[in-house]
Amino acid sequence: MYRIRFHGRGGQGMKTASRILGSAFFGEGYEVQDAPRYGAERRGAPIFAYVRAAREVINERGVIHNPDLVIVADDTLIPIPASGVLAGISARTVLLINTMESIDAWRHRLNISGPIITLPASADVEDRANLPYIGATCAGAAARLVGKITRGALADAIRSELAALGPAVIDHNLENALKAYDLMQAHTGLVTEGDMTSAVDYDRPDWVELPFEAARISAPTIYAAANSIEVRTGLWRTLRPVIDYEHCNRCWWVCSSFCPDGAIDVGEDGTPAIDYDHCKGCMICVAQCPPHAIEAIPEQQAQAEEARLAETTGGQ
Repeated sequence: MYRIRFHGRGGQGMKTASRILGSAFFGEGYEVQDAPRYGAERRGAPIFAYVRAAREVINERGVIHNPDLVIVADDTLIPIPASGVLAGISARTVLLINTMESIDAWRHRLNISGPIITLPASADVEDRANLPYIGATCAGAAARLVGKITRGALADAIRSELAALGPAVIDHNLENALKAYDLMQAHTGLVTEGDMTSAVDYDRPDWVELPFEAARISAPTIYAAANSIEVRTGLWRTLRPVIDYEHCNRCWWVCSSFCPDGAIDVGEDGTPAIDYDHCKGCMICVAQCPPHAIEAIPEQQAQAEEARLAETTGGQ
């Protein structure tokens, strides 16, 4: 099955991109799902849409967590954890970015080993709400990368999905889509199908046990100033940022400045330390650290490691 995600901002046409690609797959005889997902329904807000395509009946539902292809229409979304651009990617996931930056620059920033391809952005736009409509362009590039969609099927899908917008709009988007399709010729078939999820071998996630505490501990009364420290917001965390001090540059300001909760303190020598009682696990520090010295690990795994160390050292 092919699992594909489109990431962009409201107004760029990511929903339309998924519909075009889905229709093109359908025209080639595939079973298809395509759907958008977004929060604030407004221009410029982050949005993603996804497509599943398979020769067999598709029993999966919901958001794609392990994509084979991720298309990023707006590269400013990549360092924003809430946008989920890099969620679930693996060494075989192809990342296609609409950007003016080089592939080497993105590989250094993201520190990932999987394939990265760039679509040259037409112009740098300061106001991201005014980004050009590039849904058809992204769909055309994706169609060539999977290597299973012909130019004819792509053109038919664009004419069908944009029929209500008139000949001028159709011709303009058709030109952009076919240009992107041709631009990706060297990468035809780079995206491969991921395995189907087995209901028999499905590995159910473990429960995260939350300890029951007395009300005065778990929900302290906040009536006076300067006692919000009593609220351990770190209990909300599902991912924990961990600093590798061997790679830390001691730049002292990046991670601590970007932390929205002020949960990173910096010592006199520039060494950062994370206050896990109040770190909510937003992972902004992970995205912003220049040398990639901060890693995100599952909270359950971190707690298991702490317990193992405590047992080894006898609680010392």
